[in-house]
Amino acid sequence: MRFDRSAQLVGSSEPISHLRKELERVARADAKVLITGESGTGKEVVARQLYALSSRAHRAFVPVNCAGLPETLLESELFGHVKGSFTGAFRDKPGKLEVADEGIIFLDEVGEMTLRMQGLLLRFLETGEIQKVGAERTGSRVNVRTITATNRNLREMVASGEFREDLFYRLNVFPVRVPPLRDRADDIPSLVWQFVDEFSRTFGKRIDSIPRKDMEALQHYAWPGNIRELRNVVERAMIIANGTRLNIQLPARSEAAGPAARRSLKMADVERDHVRSVLESTSWRIRGLGGAAELLGLQPTTLETRMIKLGLSRPRP
Repeated sequence: MRFDRSAQLVGSSEPISHLRKELERVARADAKVLITGESGTGKEVVARQLYALSSRAHRAFVPVNCAGLPETLLESELFGHVKGSFTGAFRDKPGKLEVADEGIIFLDEVGEMTLRMQGLLLRFLETGEIQKVGAERTGSRVNVRTITATNRNLREMVASGEFREDLFYRLNVFPVRVPPLRDRADDIPSLVWQFVDEFSRTFGKRIDSIPRKDMEALQHYAWPGNIRELRNVVERAMIIANGTRLNIQLPARSEAAGPAARRSLKMADVERDHVRSVLESTSWRIRGLGGAAELLGLQPTTLETRMIKLGLSRPRP
């Protein structure tokens, strides 16, 4: 996730206040936590908040993106490997679980793990023992608190056989849901100014004001890409800004509906219209710099899955 990685949750809306209370309740319990929420809502920020409030805050916080590596590399990343276990293994290497000993490991997008990796993770959670890739027997035992996150519905995945039921119950000791940005519109001004401060330092620009109509438009927009999309919108505005007044334009066609009309639309219709407009603005190019996935703040595979769900496909020439 590209937005602020600090351990601070920004905003004072009712949903975010409730989330803070939930985190305070579970942080020191040392229980496993499963963080759910749409893509771009800030699940890693929530994990870091848990870490900061926990009794393990003086030890390591080790994040691992389970969707970013193929199975063999993910196994090596988590458990480590011994010299000669595969091409390029020139020395023994500790895995992230070993590095996180006495601390916290954060497994992001755990729903993307293969069934085999799920089995390996379950065995570790049951025994605390690490078996490195290429090792003939298990090695050290570690004490790690596990926090996981996913934007997928693991209960549905269990029902379809894509996710192990026993692992699900191991991970879902204390579920935490991160609200989508559309449910916490009151926090948008605080988030916008946080990003403005960030990019002011990056680009060497000073911003003193944002037009009220621009801020209101941001608060009435559906934000299918959530905080990640908001950050991208502010970043683009900062890049082209001249002077100390920041004008923020929403993605194409998104400002067509007023506040009442925007809120009265079904969410699926709002999302479909916005995703289509972004795809049209990129000539239906999904991947790469300036592609629709980047503009929406989504992974290309996530956008492709969402397009199927929304019934969107590239029009024939």
